[in-house]
Amino acid sequence: MTDTSLPRRAFLGIIGAAGVQAAVHAVPAPPRAARANALSLAGEWRFALDPADVGSADYWFNKVMPSDLRINLPGILQTQGFGNAITPDTQFVAALPRDMRWHTLPQYKDYTVPGNVKVPYLSQPIRHYLGVAWYQRDIDIPAAWAGKLVKLHLERTRWRTDVFVGNRMVGSDSSLVAPHDFDLGVLPVGRHRLTLRIDNSMQEPVYRPDGHAVSDGEGATWNGVVGRIELTATPTVWIEDAQVHPNLTDRSALVRVTIGNATNTAGRGVLKANGVAVPVEWAVAGGHAAIDLPLPDARPWSEFTPHLQTVTLALDSPSGTDRRDITFGMREITTAGRDILINGQILNMRGTHDGGGFPLTGYPATDVETWKRIITICKEWGLNGMRFHSWCPPEAAFTAADELGFYLQPECGMWNNFDPAGRMLALLHDETARLIKAYGNHPSFIMLGASNEPAGQFHAQLPQWDERWKAADPRRLYTDGTGRVARPPGGPGTRYAADFLVIGADVRGPRGWFGEDYEDELKGHVGKIPQPVISHETGQWCAYPDFSVIAKFDGVQSYTAFPRGKDLGDLPYMVPGNYEIMRDLARAHGLLDINADLARASGRFQVACYKEEIEANLRTSSHSGFQMLDLHDYLGQGGALVGPLDAFWEGKGYVAAPEWREFCSATVPLVRLKERVFTTQDRLTAAAELYHFGPRDFNAIDPRWRIIDAAGRTRLSGRLAKRPAPRGKGTSLGIVEADLSRLPAPGFHTLILELHGTGIRNRWPIWVYPAAPPAISTDGIVVTASWSEARAALAAGGRVLFLSGKPAASNPDLAMTTVPIFWNRLMNPNRAWMLGLLNDADHPALSGFPTDAHCDWQWIDLIENTTAMNMESLGNDIRPIVQPIDDWNRSLRLALLFEVRVGTGRLIVSAFDLNADAMPDRPGAPSLRHAVLSYMMSDRFAPTIEQPMATMDAWAVQRHVAPLAARPPLPNDDVVDPGALRQRR
Repeated sequence: MTDTSLPRRAFLGIIGAAGVQAAVHAVPAPPRAARANALSLAGEWRFALDPADVGSADYWFNKVMPSDLRINLPGILQTQGFGNAITPDTQFVAALPRDMRWHTLPQYKDYTVPGNVKVPYLSQPIRHYLGVAWYQRDIDIPAAWAGKLVKLHLERTRWRTDVFVGNRMVGSDSSLVAPHDFDLGVLPVGRHRLTLRIDNSMQEPVYRPDGHAVSDGEGATWNGVVGRIELTATPTVWIEDAQVHPNLTDRSALVRVTIGNATNTAGRGVLKANGVAVPVEWAVAGGHAAIDLPLPDARPWSEFTPHLQTVTLALDSPSGTDRRDITFGMREITTAGRDILINGQILNMRGTHDGGGFPLTGYPATDVETWKRIITICKEWGLNGMRFHSWCPPEAAFTAADELGFYLQPECGMWNNFDPAGRMLALLHDETARLIKAYGNHPSFIMLGASNEPAGQFHAQLPQWDERWKAADPRRLYTDGTGRVARPPGGPGTRYAADFLVIGADVRGPRGWFGEDYEDELKGHVGKIPQPVISHETGQWCAYPDFSVIAKFDGVQSYTAFPRGKDLGDLPYMVPGNYEIMRDLARAHGLLDINADLARASGRFQVACYKEEIEANLRTSSHSGFQMLDLHDYLGQGGALVGPLDAFWEGKGYVAAPEWREFCSATVPLVRLKERVFTTQDRLTAAAELYHFGPRDFNAIDPRWRIIDAAGRTRLSGRLAKRPAPRGKGTSLGIVEADLSRLPAPGFHTLILELHGTGIRNRWPIWVYPAAPPAISTDGIVVTASWSEARAALAAGGRVLFLSGKPAASNPDLAMTTVPIFWNRLMNPNRAWMLGLLNDADHPALSGFPTDAHCDWQWIDLIENTTAMNMESLGNDIRPIVQPIDDWNRSLRLALLFEVRVGTGRLIVSAFDLNADAMPDRPGAPSLRHAVLSYMMSDRFAPTIEQPMATMDAWAVQRHVAPLAARPPLPNDDVVDPGALRQRR
């Protein structure tokens, strides 16, 4: 068919209105420099949307698209103003949370109005488009490429790409994990028309829509091409692939080469590398060769020694010479029993999850600088690795990790159900081959996961994947299911097929906190099988949002991790509609003016929980490490504000990296301290130990401990025996013993354990209370759990301590929990809502009960089995003395302790049980009761906020009533309730 030029009006009639939704066009970004001997295709392309998918049947590839409809590549269509506006009916690619009927819920009615559509379950894309888009431009083949094979390299695109040169389709690709590379054939010198048809809709076999390679949860449904878009030319016999297999023992490397052949004849040639040459042969379909290179001076690669090597390959054939430079590292990753070994040394993982969230661009960064910034941040926070949950990053991530010494576990883009017919397994094998071909030489690529939490026939099928790829490429370790491991193929008691296991709920959560570990749970899960185990998605403790993050979505600020801002887009990709809904709720409930206080207090409790969880993992001798979920916030699945960093990899202001590294780094002093709350009758006794996975053994360490008071003064101290400390877990340092009667009480203190002279230390808060607080008279104070009695005393001008107690019927929507929300409330089936406490630490009612502005472990005995009070009907002026922090999807004003004036009476209301007979087993309760009553007996007890008696009467009836903020999600095995923390005695 001959080329035709279609009139613009007719063309637009075919492509529909979606094709002209480009609202913003910026000056094209300057093209990034092409690689040597490559021709960059960055710049303007002709463009059309094809929502009805009629372009193939109508031969759009054989027509010149209208030149006035353009798009910039690299780039994506959504951030250049194309695609569909977000509506309540937008069909996002997501299944978690499962109730996506958000627009039918009354609390979201205002966010369904055209022009103000905001989605509560994710940070929505600026525009949404699922379907076909066409990209076209002319290319010029230079004279120097005459007779050569021309190849097209699209570094990262999604999902299916069809490529046409003129009216000829040259190939199709649908990989989610690797570049789309196409052989265009031997093209005549001169101009040719290149057309791309890209379909980003769900492909077959159908993936689970929550996998991060396909989901809207973190913005992965973009359409376009990013990274390098290049043409290269090779001889018609060329190096199709080259994989370097280091041998540390022999100080050599075996280079395995795949030879491509487009000559239709067999042949012979010479393969050269670093001064070594071997003869090679190839058949009509190509061939394979290997060359063994001595590397006597090569140094090993690891997180501590990121030494890189380069080999230059040259294939001489009758059609010419093809060259390729390969960077690799001399490293070996193996297992021995429950240990992972890198270069023969034990490796313990301290990793974070990454779901591919790039809120400013949508697409993942393809430049090394950005990935170096992200990895540097992770290392600053004590981590040495990253797991890519159901996606694989571009080349730049591996390059940055190679150079910085950082371990990576990509996954094959899957969170899938494995069908009985094996279609998904076949696709997994295909994607694995592509991923290894693209990134297999990177030394940072030490682990590969088949799928996140697989389902279906995975027990039967995924061990086949393990065995196949372990045999094919032993340069890394393989795990068949991150979070759900396939059963041992030989039955119970035999070895798992996976090299290592990544296990979830059994080996995380409060059961290992406060000096305990997960050893018993670990043994119960895997029995006697000697297999390395890493904790799956450790943590997940939420903090209340700081709404200042909303401004970061504008794409024009200075960003620590994202120096390019919105990069090549005219618009930033994600719109923080979910955060704006949260902010509106906080404003409606009178909490917006204390947002920063809520965020900080909530964050400090989050940090306390992460410290306990990470230390529990470090104490578990059989563990090979953990993978957090997450160091930074997650924008999908209902919004999971689980990180000490926000979604832009920037700190939230309540914890800094040096503090975090005290309990999360290569070397961490630990204690097995069961209690945190004591009386002066107690003696502190704790076994001290060391977690040490630094570069080498310590020949001698000098462990010392001290207990300091709130002002930083040392009150007690001691020294443990000097000793050597090998790399590993559980190195005993001795016993810390302290007579707490020598400490002032009530008082907040800190136990510090340090390796003297190294700067390595860790610390734990403790509270010491009098064994028996001084007696206090309650004459003149009415202490009652009866509102009728309380109101009578108030009417008479009395002082009243009203003990609010529990509702007659249990109400989980106001019941306090002892840990924060896990992941987020929209997904957590136990309806937990608590995010810590905001305390008025300077209030005189707490002067005898040492506390900071946030919840810490001295409050746990008090809030367990306690029901918060709903303050919504009392107006916004009351600032509780102790205020529970509610879930951001509800943001109720709540209280555990507050004061008001009622007529001439003065009232304190307590949700804590402060009855004199309710003190046993709660060391801090007597001091809190004493502090509150002492304040009430003093002249300082003068509440400034007044409430009418009628208002308080109505409140007393409704104080334990709270509306449901959203329908709870359906029960599902994907959602794990970690349970509440219970102090053990």
